[in-house]
Amino acid sequence: MSSEPATGWRTRFEVPIRVSSTRCPGATGVELLLEIGKTGREVSFWDPATGAITPVGGLPPHVDCPAPGPHGRSVLMLKDETGAEIGHLWSFPADGGPGTDLTPDLPGYALRGIDVAEDGSAIVIAAADEAGFGLWLLRPGLEPRHLYQSPYEAWNSRVSADGAYASINTTDHNPGVRRFAVTVSDEHGTVVGVLSDGPEAPVQGIRFSPAPGDPRILVSTERTGFARPAVWHPVTGERVDVDAPDLAGDVVPLDWSDDANLLLLAHVDEGIHRLYEFDLRSAELTALDHPDGAYFSPDVASPLPVYWTSHYGPGREIRLVRQRFDLPMEVLVLDSPRQEPRTLLASAPVVAGTALGSERIASRDGTKLQLWAAAPRTATGPVPTVLSVHGGPNLVTVGAYEPAAQAWLDEGFGYAALNYRGSVTFGREFREGFWGAVGDRELEDVEAARNWLVDNGIASEVFITGASYGGFLTLLSLGRLPGLFAGGLASVAMADWRLAYDDMAPALQAAWRGFIGGTPETAPERFAHSSPLTYVEHVRAPVLISQGRADSRTPARQASEYVRRLRAAGGDALLDWFEGGHETTSTTAMAETMDRELGLVRRALRGERWS
Repeated sequence: MSSEPATGWRTRFEVPIRVSSTRCPGATGVELLLEIGKTGREVSFWDPATGAITPVGGLPPHVDCPAPGPHGRSVLMLKDETGAEIGHLWSFPADGGPGTDLTPDLPGYALRGIDVAEDGSAIVIAAADEAGFGLWLLRPGLEPRHLYQSPYEAWNSRVSADGAYASINTTDHNPGVRRFAVTVSDEHGTVVGVLSDGPEAPVQGIRFSPAPGDPRILVSTERTGFARPAVWHPVTGERVDVDAPDLAGDVVPLDWSDDANLLLLAHVDEGIHRLYEFDLRSAELTALDHPDGAYFSPDVASPLPVYWTSHYGPGREIRLVRQRFDLPMEVLVLDSPRQEPRTLLASAPVVAGTALGSERIASRDGTKLQLWAAAPRTATGPVPTVLSVHGGPNLVTVGAYEPAAQAWLDEGFGYAALNYRGSVTFGREFREGFWGAVGDRELEDVEAARNWLVDNGIASEVFITGASYGGFLTLLSLGRLPGLFAGGLASVAMADWRLAYDDMAPALQAAWRGFIGGTPETAPERFAHSSPLTYVEHVRAPVLISQGRADSRTPARQASEYVRRLRAAGGDALLDWFEGGHETTSTTAMAETMDRELGLVRRALRGERWS
């Protein structure tokens, strides 16, 4: 291995990539930091009062979605041996001592929710296994208590400040359809309330009141077709909605203040974030003074409902977790809504990058789409361009720092990222736009984005790339839109729904039964229609698939079969294996992938085969 210092785009992967900053339960104000380092994911505790950052040692190799334990004295996370995301919740002490299995007698499960009571008295988890979806209450020294069970999708466990109540997002009222209601039970498992806005309008739990003895819960509703906050008392049924009629698009609830009087909200309009504060006593909505950037990133199908988010600190202090495409994560603080924010935790030093603009484009049927796009600063005309499509599908590309995007731009390529139908924060109709015809509407959107890049003089040729569902769309685009793309770079991609269904985790099977509209046995034609494997004979561009051997979301067997069939049809395909599950976890691996993809794209531009 070379000992020469990194230069050019490689320097972007020499700096740890900060992923999140999450406030710990309790009044200390300490935060848990998650970073991607050279050898893996690194967890630290950061005390903003002193500036001290203390790394946590002794964690297992597959660190995924860690949550801060009570009072910042421990780290909670799923421990699994392979990265397949099936295991048990463990608690690891902050001082690096040996961890403890918190559910030793349960069968292995996928963790689909975790929350800790503000007073540290309880933890609740949502666990999915062969038996279905369950809600469990964990108290120190006691056996786990089973609060809820359903064969239908149920995600995102929340717990009240004193551990007296727990919630989970449920679909019992609408089986097989991902439009949630919020079900709240007491600590004995007795349901005390269900909040539903009917079969068309989902409701999701965000956070219980941080005030002890207050059972109210902050929720996100969609009665208007767009996200709006509400505060609901599950015992009395009292409800306060924040309608915000003057704001178009989603208004996403993020957090509430320690005294439970103020709400932190994010307005999303064409991908642009603007933060507001709502006073529950006066019903006043106040715009916050902050610089441009992204201030939260929602997650799906994971233990935590967000990858990272802005939130309240002690008292009424607002901690703005901020990124831009050309700026790594930093934490700013607002002591008052109308004051200038000050820096609490500076972003990592990186070379100056290129900002991406938010473009509004139209799909084939006139649906409005949001596209992030930029040409390299050296461009004097169209250049080869990379089009990225995110995973999920119920995720979104926010305007956050992405070292790979900057690396492409550093090397003279254009770069764009599409929020296609299926993306969140653009309203319910847009988010559900792919239901029942998986791949069809998304490909119309991909085609529109590709053509926009060419027609507007940014792209000469376009390479498509994506991971997970984005990898699926990459492969599907190459088979159903032949001739539009110069190559495809897919990671942990879904290549064949039929083969994958038998191998994937039960939690994912339930989701895809709803999205596709049946099982491989009851709807074989839908599974075939939506599978890239069906179209391998039409693929004309070279293909790279990077695949984890232990992946339970997009399993290994179907990726192998796709490459075998494509090669048999005369296609140009590579399959790169890595040890682990659904994602790589180190900047070293990310840099190696970047180097590999840059080399392949340049070979394609020279007319050379990849395989």
